[in-house]
Amino acid sequence: MRIDCDVCAMRNTDACTDCVVTFLLAAGPVELDSEETEALGNLAEVGLVPRLRLIPRQEEPTVASG
Repeated sequence: MRIDCDVCAMRNTDACTDCVVTFLLAAGPVELDSEETEALGNLAEVGLVPRLRLIPRQEEPTVASG
């Protein structure tokens, strides 16, 4: 799993301040393997860290001019 704040739709919102990436790393791209992703999910589930709030932005379709 690649977590990159630059492509998150929630960047610079209130959700950003309550995201595990901001909590642990103060932003920046992060690569997590499945075990790390599961571990962060488990920690968030019991309230030890904020949950991941990443929502990838959707690319807007380009409109052809003609």
